[in-house]
Amino acid sequence: MNDDLLGRHRAVLPDWLALYYDEPLEITHGEGRHVWDAQGNRYLDFFGGILTTMTAHALPEVTKAVTEQAERIVHSSTLYLNRPMVDLAERIAQLSGIPDARVFFTTSGTEANDTALLLATAYRRSNTILAMRNSYHGRSFSAVGVTGNRGWSPTSLSPLQTLYVHGGVRTRGPFADLDDYDYVAACVDDLKDLLGHSRPPAALIAEPIQGVGGFTSPPDGLYAAFREVLHERGVLWISDEVQTGWGRTGEHFWGWQAHARSGPPDMLTFAKGIGNGMSIGGVVARAEIMNCLDANSISTFGGTQITMAAGLANLTYLLEHDLQGNARRVGGLLIERLRAAAAHVPAVREVRGRGLMIGIELTKPGTDEADPDAASAVLEAARAGGLLIGKGGGHDTSALRVAPPLSLNVAEAEEGAAILEDALRSIQ
Repeated sequence: MNDDLLGRHRAVLPDWLALYYDEPLEITHGEGRHVWDAQGNRYLDFFGGILTTMTAHALPEVTKAVTEQAERIVHSSTLYLNRPMVDLAERIAQLSGIPDARVFFTTSGTEANDTALLLATAYRRSNTILAMRNSYHGRSFSAVGVTGNRGWSPTSLSPLQTLYVHGGVRTRGPFADLDDYDYVAACVDDLKDLLGHSRPPAALIAEPIQGVGGFTSPPDGLYAAFREVLHERGVLWISDEVQTGWGRTGEHFWGWQAHARSGPPDMLTFAKGIGNGMSIGGVVARAEIMNCLDANSISTFGGTQITMAAGLANLTYLLEHDLQGNARRVGGLLIERLRAAAAHVPAVREVRGRGLMIGIELTKPGTDEADPDAASAVLEAARAGGLLIGKGGGHDTSALRVAPPLSLNVAEAEEGAAILEDALRSIQ
């Protein structure tokens, strides 16, 4: 660790800007699924800059596209026609599944969700929002206001009235003991009861798999069942695909497709992986919703040429190399390998997830009490073994998050699983 850099960090950056590890890590470069620190140590990266380096580190196709675009023009703003932005918007609109889709680009997932909330409240003329318990949607004032995870919600002040709904965490809460069918029915009944006691909401915003919440999810079909209730009342459905989009779950290109009985959402938000490290976010919505604003607006940095070039190259690579299929195949092997390892570790309450989006929840053995100290210990032990992973969870950050780049191969999955197994065993 560079002690001088850590001291400088602490002197000029906020105390609440979290750093992993007792001795924080400076990552200097990466290639494929590996990164190196300032001391030359090599790590297998199973977190990808918080699910952002989605394809691979230093992917030649993306690097080439960025370099060539930088040699022409880096930025001009949305006040001018922008060919790379139109090209990427056309591809995303077609892939979204939303009819008559329009795309607006932002610089982050937070800004994307903020925009979706603006559109929903303007379109419906209501500032009431339904959100899921244990959710996370970003760090802006409005996004914090719909975040159902106390650890990531620093204020109760909000421009929105938020009502929190059951269902995002299958194995906790009042309906956890029900089978899937009865669980969905109970959550729908709860939603109906909630709607009967509130003013008409603008929208439900929900992550198909909760990211910061520890990769938790409801049974398939829950949001389709919610959608049927909401549609009767004109309430919009926003699918937050910031972490689940682009094939990461393996089974589907978008997380909402696990709940597709009633068709696509009214809006979806995206970010993180599409830029493979470049700053891209955005909203896809039906034209009537996207065009509902009656005031001028622009985006200075959303859709800038250099990020759009990266996104186009990355999306092309992902589709041509069937990285969704790879996430399904290699992710399936990885999750089974981790479940087998966890079976011998009493502190592991659950291994869950889909594709290359896997959560490992740790509790004090024999109880359902969260154990954040154990999660931190495993994080440290994994790093010592040459593996980088993440943390999350609505229960005191007691879940490990495993989300490698989608080009992960079988040998790397086995290597990472072995390191993680040793790290889990070290806390016993």
